[in-house]
Amino acid sequence: MRFRILGPTQVVLADGREVPVGGPRLRALLALLLLDAGRVVSAERLIDGLYGEHPPRGAANALQSQVSRLRQALPAGHDPVEFHPAGYRLAVDPDDVDAYRFERLAGAGRRALVDGDWPRAATVLREALELWRGPALADAIGAAGVPAQAARLDELRLAAIEDRVEADLALGAQSALIAELRELVVAHPLRERSRSQLMRALAALGRPAEALAEFEDARHTLADQLGVDPSAELAAVHLAVLRGQERLSAESVLPSQLTTFVGREEELKRIGDLLGERRLVTLTGPGGAGKTRLAIEAAGRVDGEVRFVELAGLADGSDVPQAVLSALGLRDAGLRGPAEPGWQTVDRLVEALVERRLLLVLDNCEHVLVDAARLAARLLSACPALRVLATSREPLGLAGEALCPLSGLTVPPLGASALDADDYAAVGLFAQRAADVAPDFTVTPANVEMVLRICRGLDGLPLAIELAAARLRALSVAEVAARLDDRFRLLSTGNRAVSPRHRTLRAVVEWSWDLLDDAEREVARRLTVFAGGATLEAAERVCGLSTAEFVDALTGLVDKSFVEMTGGRYRMLETVRAFCAERLAEAGEADQLRRAHTAYFLEFAWTASDHLRCVEQLHWLRLLDAERDNLHAALRRATAAGDASDAAGMVAALSFYWWLRGMRGEGARLAGDVLELLGTEAPPGLGEEFALCVYNASLTGSGPLPSLGTQRSVIRSLDRPPRQPFLLYLSGISTGPPSGGAEDVDELMGELRRLVGPDPWINALGAMGSGSALMWSDQRDRARAALATALDGFRGTGDRWGTMITLGALGELAAWQGDAETAGAHMDEAMGLVEALGSAVDQADMLRTRGETRLRAGDLAAAHDDFAGALLLAQRSGAPEFVASARLGLAQVARVRGDLAAARLYCEEALAGGLTGWYVGEAARAEIILVLKEITEAEKAGAPPSADGA
Repeated sequence: MRFRILGPTQVVLADGREVPVGGPRLRALLALLLLDAGRVVSAERLIDGLYGEHPPRGAANALQSQVSRLRQALPAGHDPVEFHPAGYRLAVDPDDVDAYRFERLAGAGRRALVDGDWPRAATVLREALELWRGPALADAIGAAGVPAQAARLDELRLAAIEDRVEADLALGAQSALIAELRELVVAHPLRERSRSQLMRALAALGRPAEALAEFEDARHTLADQLGVDPSAELAAVHLAVLRGQERLSAESVLPSQLTTFVGREEELKRIGDLLGERRLVTLTGPGGAGKTRLAIEAAGRVDGEVRFVELAGLADGSDVPQAVLSALGLRDAGLRGPAEPGWQTVDRLVEALVERRLLLVLDNCEHVLVDAARLAARLLSACPALRVLATSREPLGLAGEALCPLSGLTVPPLGASALDADDYAAVGLFAQRAADVAPDFTVTPANVEMVLRICRGLDGLPLAIELAAARLRALSVAEVAARLDDRFRLLSTGNRAVSPRHRTLRAVVEWSWDLLDDAEREVARRLTVFAGGATLEAAERVCGLSTAEFVDALTGLVDKSFVEMTGGRYRMLETVRAFCAERLAEAGEADQLRRAHTAYFLEFAWTASDHLRCVEQLHWLRLLDAERDNLHAALRRATAAGDASDAAGMVAALSFYWWLRGMRGEGARLAGDVLELLGTEAPPGLGEEFALCVYNASLTGSGPLPSLGTQRSVIRSLDRPPRQPFLLYLSGISTGPPSGGAEDVDELMGELRRLVGPDPWINALGAMGSGSALMWSDQRDRARAALATALDGFRGTGDRWGTMITLGALGELAAWQGDAETAGAHMDEAMGLVEALGSAVDQADMLRTRGETRLRAGDLAAAHDDFAGALLLAQRSGAPEFVASARLGLAQVARVRGDLAAARLYCEEALAGGLTGWYVGEAARAEIILVLKEITEAEKAGAPPSADGA
């Protein structure tokens, strides 16, 4: 049975059925016993709890009667109530009581948070909080002593919520936390930690004004109710926001580590000193020396914002800037306009980082060394507050680069006393990792010589030591030492051109490979086809073994340190993965596994794409994020192998995902490569895929591309319903609306409906297109009706993106008609959806739209704040099209205020971005030019126009 007191008292059987306990007094008795589950509760305490200060005559007999009734209420064979001379005991496992389980999980979550394991902290704390069903001890609150216990549990609950929020903040989930944190602050206005978290989340989202307003509210509340000032901790957050340090130390995104860090104190001090003096520090050394782990530890000790960029999974150096962009949580595009021609991701990074104080960790640069060095040079020269910590097997080779060479951990020299072995880091690492697999292991006088032999023979290299220590699950220390000696002698006559340490590390990996059985080797080599790890389902499907055989083999690989399992995903160390990839090629399975990997992820991409237009949108976006490396690897491999159908299909399946996540630059490059494979015309049966490749490739505005004609011609060319309905949106914003306006839109959608049938999402998209065309043709009543139909359609499907852009259009329309209240309501709802989607660029766009509605309503101060906020977000996101539109908005405000000089300057700065390319870019340019003409006319007339003419 399970017992619940975090809410109304309940008893639940293993099959989920609830056991009726009885009336309030019986439930109170059970609650009192559950508060001390497994321990004796005195009869006096139970009587006090049940009857208070005035117990009935014969209270002991009354208590016995209540206990008897409780036993009868519980199922036969499940009588845990025991009598003891001192009282009664509920003989149940405390973990079967939700309050005890909650406290245990909350404690584990807090420890994970302290250790920096944010994903585990968030998961465990959510599990703890899900146990709550209402106020603690809700139906026993009148019992003596219970209010104090309930208050204690409620305080623990609030602390667990704040711990979970802290973990979510560290994982970059600021936008999803705003509403929850506001509710916490309202409910508990004196809790400064929740205030601090809300301020940090707002600042990280580019909303410093709101963060500062929260501090002012906290200051007034504390002064009015308690007569005190904010704590030093809250004041420090306030100061950081004032200084523009929006992403505070808790926002540093570093990979969580599953094991303790050993040694390297001297190197850590050197790195800290170097980072205080120099702007580029590179950790160099052989594979397996622990460069990545040391970089993570060093970065974790740095004050301020840190971002970690893993480069090991990149196949091409040209992808380095995009990897940095993704690690920074920046999108390289938004909803309304494309990038200008020739705009590169590097330029976006410069714009986003030019005034940002940040430590950027570039990990595993060696295989993309030239591109990583070029990017580091560009960013460091343009962004004075930026520092870079790189890891590589060789220096980046840049002026001003400070090197920190790294070899093995310290080992006792020959002739050193065995009694001093524990003072050396290599021995400490071996002992800790050995104890992980063999809990009884310690370094003793009997085995210390063998331990020293292993550590010296492996040159103190951390990866080699960890792999050797893992063997103690099956071998003795002496056997491990003997096998290492044999293997090193065998490899010492190999290729002497290879660095000695590389030979040593290879020897360890090869020796570990020899310890695997055939099934484990088969799975190990086949897992190398994955990029960025794999879920259990994906690994099983692609590897192609029977379920039982696969699970046994995978478990063995995890046990033997060939594979790591973190966050539900299986990953290989890169050195191990490279070794196993060679074995895959030797087995002649590389092409077979590539095809299996591509087939799995093409199916996954289409499944996910279908769900992106539904209520499960956010869930599937997260799934796609987790598999992005695999998806793009499959696409690149299919392109390289000449598999036109698979490559084009992957572009089509990922198009909406790329748009929602703002990965236009990366998507454009991938689609452009596929276009080279497809040629200048659509191959038979790939008309839709070809069109999507063209549209995606055109997003960067570079290079001549095949012409697809108008949106009507694209739709008429389809011989089947589009598998990717987002094609219709891309074609529309690429070529612009039909020349005939709303009537042509209606006619076009009629043709589309005859082709696809009753599809709710496509119908909603068509209604939105009709509404937008009707707006611009000044048919406002018809536009409102069409947009209302679109809004109902998108809400019905659960698509937040479609709902958001439709609400934006409705907000603009309401503002045009002078209905400021409706416009504000639409825009507030749209802003909430933007935060749910986690898009800073879209937030900039919606802020710009809301600014226009406020400008029309004559609220110049609010409009200016919105445009300024949009400009800030757009600049930090490196999105020039939104920078231009925000500056245009500021120009409109300045014009209405009569500051024509400022208005002209804003317009000229907006035009400097060079908005060209797609239809929307040309439209924005035309609007800016028109406003400049109006400013010129106002200058000649000597009076600015009103807000209504904006």
